[in-house]
Amino acid sequence: MKQRRRGLFLRFLTASLLFLLVASVSQARPRPGREPSYLKFVANATELPSEENYDYVIVGGGTAGCPLAATLSQSYKVLLLERGGVPYGRPSLMTQEGFLSTLTNVDSFDSASQSFVSEEGVPNARGRVLGGSSAINAGFYSRADPDFYQYSGANWDLRVVNESYEWVERAVVFRPELRNWQSAVRDGLLEAGVDPYNGFSLDHEVGTKIGGSTFDGRGRRHSAADLLNYANASNINVAVYASVERVLLAYSGPRGSSRSAISAIGVVYRDRMGQYHHAMVRENGEVILSAGAIGTPQLLLLSGIGPRPYLSYWGIPVAYHLPYVGQYLYDNPRNGISFVPPVPLEHSLIQVVGITELGAYVEAASNVIPFVSPARSVFIRAPSAPLYLTVATLMEKIVGPQSVGYLRLASTDVRMNPLVRFNYFSSPIDMERCVNGTRKLGDVLRTRAMADFRFRDWYGVRNFRFVGPALPVDQSDFEQMADFCRRTVSTIWHYHGGCVVGKVVDADYRVYGIRSLRIVDGSTLTISPGTNPQATLMMLGRYVGLKLIKEREVQPEMKSESGDL
Repeated sequence: MKQRRRGLFLRFLTASLLFLLVASVSQARPRPGREPSYLKFVANATELPSEENYDYVIVGGGTAGCPLAATLSQSYKVLLLERGGVPYGRPSLMTQEGFLSTLTNVDSFDSASQSFVSEEGVPNARGRVLGGSSAINAGFYSRADPDFYQYSGANWDLRVVNESYEWVERAVVFRPELRNWQSAVRDGLLEAGVDPYNGFSLDHEVGTKIGGSTFDGRGRRHSAADLLNYANASNINVAVYASVERVLLAYSGPRGSSRSAISAIGVVYRDRMGQYHHAMVRENGEVILSAGAIGTPQLLLLSGIGPRPYLSYWGIPVAYHLPYVGQYLYDNPRNGISFVPPVPLEHSLIQVVGITELGAYVEAASNVIPFVSPARSVFIRAPSAPLYLTVATLMEKIVGPQSVGYLRLASTDVRMNPLVRFNYFSSPIDMERCVNGTRKLGDVLRTRAMADFRFRDWYGVRNFRFVGPALPVDQSDFEQMADFCRRTVSTIWHYHGGCVVGKVVDADYRVYGIRSLRIVDGSTLTISPGTNPQATLMMLGRYVGLKLIKEREVQPEMKSESGDL
């Protein structure tokens, strides 16, 4: 009898612990099929009043803006303004299989992905949805290279950095399960000398590793929008389809005198019906721009903050001469090869990375795409059901980069993309890194791990069937490899800069010359933080939010002031 009671007690105890564990996890990760809790405080911008006051007005509900808003809402009244809609309920956004269609099925004003083409002719994309680019990307998650904190120019408390990463990771990061293509890439990298093997790791470590993923075990995407589940619902409003047109500025003291000061006092935005709204900040509050490397410099220029001669050319009243707005814009070039394997592969986005000491990272993906028969073919009859084929891709991204570009306005309509030029490979250092990275791709292709992905011809020789350009045969020839880099350059969607630390903002992300205006997004970065920036940008939003709360607790009467350029 005692033994039976003991058994029942242990079963009850086990069930209770399991219930508590499930309950604690479910607070951060909503169960599949359930609406995320943040939808309770998300509203269409048309539903918001024409004017309202907040402690913080955050422009851009993207990779950094969502965690920033969630954090600040714990202590202050926050408005988060997002020009796009919500990702929840959109299958193409919420699954791995929808990655390519999200990037290709675009329109001018409503799609979650807004395409743009650099002046070099390289297609690119930016997020236009709650969660920003974290809601349309390939999902790879890896923390920044430790050198990033030393060279970024910002002030860092590494204890708070690590706490902020962990806060993000509890909600949106998962360990991917490798299948045949990603496993082969891992083995090929190790055979090619990209060692040691670091297993599954979220840290930036030289060698080969399995990184984190924002896709869970069911293939469902988790983006920065999920971090809004941490918000204090009574302290936050999130407005979607809210297009911010300019930052509202006010002067104190005689304009033009040494005692004159400019402050951000709010923003003006339009809803989908074309109605204007004013979101104003209270005393000691701030406007924070988190609209990304394209949106933030564009909005500063449209608000009259930028180079005086350039603004005058556009007829924009100059509020403050800040010459480097839109300058120091960067994009990490991607080069690679693709081929059709003899056996079907799973659909996989980036899960494995080779972090080399050659200035390049090696990654891979495999995609199942529809086969399109030649137009007007006499001999090929259109199939009754679509045909699909697998394309495997090996790619490299360079560290940095060193090549510097810029952004210019194309229109005074904030909804239109500005003009961007990244000047890919204008730095010989970047070209050398690309040659090193593409040579490493050749090393991987020659490994035993890649043998099963070759076709055997009539003479028994096994070769890859490439889709698009193959690597040069003589990979020791630097000029041939450099030509391949130039001919095949594409983006890996890691553009950054345009409002960099030390030029447009100070080490605490305050805009020079403008009180109560701060920038918290990838436009402040001078280098891409490792293999993928999304982890660092989500951390950045949480990090700055914590620092602002602490700053106001220590000095509650202190107003946020910018320095002088």
